[in-house]
Amino acid sequence: MIKTIEYIDGVVRMIDQTRLPLEKVFVDCKTIEDVDNAIRTMVVRGAPAIGVSAAMGVSLGAESIQADNFDAFYVKLESKCSALAKSRPTAVNLAWGIERMKRVTLDSKNLSIPELKQRLKKEALDICEEDIAANKAMGDFGQTFIDDGNTVLTHCNAGALATAGYGTALGVIRSAVNAGKKIKVLADETRPFLQGARLTVWELMEDNIPVKLITDNMSGFFMKNNQIDVVVVGADRIAGNGDVANKIGTYMVAVMAQKHGIPFYVAAPISTLDLSLSSGKEIPIEERSVDEVACFNNKRITPEGASVAHPAFDITSNDLVTAIITDKGIAKPPYTTSLKQLAGQ
Repeated sequence: MIKTIEYIDGVVRMIDQTRLPLEKVFVDCKTIEDVDNAIRTMVVRGAPAIGVSAAMGVSLGAESIQADNFDAFYVKLESKCSALAKSRPTAVNLAWGIERMKRVTLDSKNLSIPELKQRLKKEALDICEEDIAANKAMGDFGQTFIDDGNTVLTHCNAGALATAGYGTALGVIRSAVNAGKKIKVLADETRPFLQGARLTVWELMEDNIPVKLITDNMSGFFMKNNQIDVVVVGADRIAGNGDVANKIGTYMVAVMAQKHGIPFYVAAPISTLDLSLSSGKEIPIEERSVDEVACFNNKRITPEGASVAHPAFDITSNDLVTAIITDKGIAKPPYTTSLKQLAGQ
């Protein structure tokens, strides 16, 4: 299994996803600031992986704190957490991971400072293991929606590289293959960062799962010609009504899938739910550098001075989503009810 993130010998080690598929290079983060930079620069990406990285980053931050008592320790930790929380705004798992680490800190205030640091490290490692287990549970639930012989379309990268391991959308695909189903995958290239072309195709080829790369504007062609049976994507945040924030371009795929009668599934852990939001309209959309759109392989592909927009995510409304696959089970419309039930609320 691909190990996206590891916490070993006081270092958070990540696969540098900006270098794949041409190079498999690892980045060692020794401080919380290193983790912050890795998240901002997309060395690590994907909502679950960002949540795990954030938790490990908080542990690194805790290790660096010099304090004689809990109150002084917590003030410094909270400052570090606040800075890390600003690294990327759309993926709710970032805040989830940080808040869980802060909660454990407060619950452990009776420990000595060295014991507290060890407790935080254990929590970060637990979050990593829980993420892998959650992905495998999602795979088991979701693979029931994929039939033998199906062709599955996926957008962006929601695989092992977007998580601590195994994957969300690609976890569903892996579980279908493990169940003995012969399936094929079409992967959108996912401009402008090319997560589909660089990462999804690489992952599936590593696992010997048949995959074919298509450009972002080809999926309608394949749907119209009955060459796609099901769509499975991941999510960076899901509102209480089932509206889904995912990589830009997901909404277009969902609209076309509904037009052609193709089921559209979202695979995401419970930690990706944000039931405090009533709809996707409240989800903040990250605007990334215009150079990621205006340039390709560090070479400009549009005239100097051209105006460029770069929203990194879009919102797929709940009426376009056939079902939401979580590690606790399947949510179906009405999502305002089913998501609360799965979240235990």
